[in-house]
Amino acid sequence: MFTGLVTAMGTLAARQSRGPGARLTLTARFDDGPLSLGESISVSGACLTVDAITADGFEVDASAETLARTTLGGVKLGGTVHLERALRAADRMGGHVVTGHVDGVGSLLERRPVGESLALVFGVPLELAPFIAEKGSITVEGVSLTVNRAGPDRFDVTIIPHTQERTHLGQLQPGDPVNLEVDLIARYVGRLLAFRA
Repeated sequence: MFTGLVTAMGTLAARQSRGPGARLTLTARFDDGPLSLGESISVSGACLTVDAITADGFEVDASAETLARTTLGGVKLGGTVHLERALRAADRMGGHVVTGHVDGVGSLLERRPVGESLALVFGVPLELAPFIAEKGSITVEGVSLTVNRAGPDRFDVTIIPHTQERTHLGQLQPGDPVNLEVDLIARYVGRLLAFRA
């Protein structure tokens, strides 16, 4: 489990094909101690397992399913990714409950300044739209955000200066793809209602 609060930025140093999947080598520095083999880590919203530790980062394996359902297969060498280590039982819940199971890929439609903040409008796959509610939570590239408005095929959020400094969301341009994870509670309510119909 994660909270959607990015704790570090990483860089994709290498990608090696492994059948239909890939081995990703990431450079990163964490302020809260060294990584452990086998620990879960959110990489731009996708929960992956640390399989090797290197001098300046770590390696993970991304399955064909992960590459097909996320943006990780399209990150260029040298590109940045958001990183968050798994939640410990004693940690504060500053964002919302995030599983790291990406539901789909959306794209930035529009960006506009709002004072020092930045309003971002994202297009969303139609099958995910019912799970996105005004003032509800959404995870974009592993970042916990509050939905300002939600439509049948889009939603918008506001990125405050702190989030712009700590993530790459403020550098997104229209057309850029993003990983999306809908709120866990909304997902289960929707599933329950589908069986009652």
